Amino acid sequence: MKRNMDQWTSELLSAKVKKALPVLSFPSIQLLGVTVRDLISDSDTQARGMKAVADRTPKAGGSVSLMDLSVEAECFGAPIHISDDEVPTVTGPVLSVDVDEDERMEAAKALEVPSVGAGRTQIYLDAMEKAMELITDRPVFAGVIGPFSLAGRLMDVTETMVYCYSEPDMVHVVLEKATAFIIKYILAYKEIGVNGVVIAEPLAGLLSPALAQEFSGDYCKRIVEAVRSEDFAVIYHNCGNTATITLDSITSCGANAYHFGNAVDMEELLEKLPADIPALGNVDPARQFRNGTPFSVRKATLSLMERCCTHPNFTISSGCDIPPLSNWANIDAFFQAVDDFYAEHN
Repeated sequence: MKRNMDQWTSELLSAKVKKALPVLSFPSIQLLGVTVRDLISDSDTQARGMKAVADRTPKAGGSVSLMDLSVEAECFGAPIHISDDEVPTVTGPVLSVDVDEDERMEAAKALEVPSVGAGRTQIYLDAMEKAMELITDRPVFAGVIGPFSLAGRLMDVTETMVYCYSEPDMVHVVLEKATAFIIKYILAYKEIGVNGVVIAEPLAGLLSPALAQEFSGDYCKRIVEAVRSEDFAVIYHNCGNTATITLDSITSCGANAYHFGNAVDMEELLEKLPADIPALGNVDPARQFRNGTPFSVRKATLSLMERCCTHPNFTISSGCDIPPLSNWANIDAFFQAVDDFYAEHN
């Protein structure tokens, strides 16, 4: 269903009662009685999973597809690990760390930008097209990886931080190709009618302010400028603990809204963020949704809202993707706490 997403963005700021928008997709395996392996391998299962989550959470502000940060790297040839109950992970780089700088640069230049539809991307595109037909009462967002986070998976996450200093030109070569693919992938989602994307750029959370703009912010800006429109929104996600000191770089990309992880103090971040920029976060997905109790989730949610809802640009969310085996009683407790907070304060 086509929507005016600029208007949606304005409502994130103006609404007195804001709908919670957690990054919630993988726990659908429990509602369907399937495994993560099943979910990532079949478009019908993914679409049914998103619909099941939407039906279970009628007051959510949107539907978010799988935040699977292995999909794009796999298209470039990265090996991945798949299990029945955990989110897939990249297990090794595409560019060898056991060669000299010249050889690594040549390998970076030779790296081919995949076609959209390669690997599992066609499954995910098909899933979103089917989900759009099933979910019509809220915006539907696809999940994609950010440019520096993708480049890091192609070069080895740990080594990438060193390469930013020792081989910056090579890093930029990889980033150019990562960015080109991400833009094509997002535009494919836009073409089938998806309302927007959540761009997850977690690795940028390890960058210093001096490096964040050069290796992440500038590339994210190019992506947003290429895809954002009145009917297509971009939510940027950063779950690093440096977000409060790299805000200028983060917000320079021009996204509709920004989503932050639980590694930062949301109240402190909101004090530094301009009031006209929507911000979402950041109940701990592991400690609370996965390993907490309904009581602890409720307490954490209410505490966060008490501290942050004085800022009109704040919307309550999870701090990151909610893990597959998170207890649905905890997820239900989160939504109930949001309802109870607004009932008491409005």
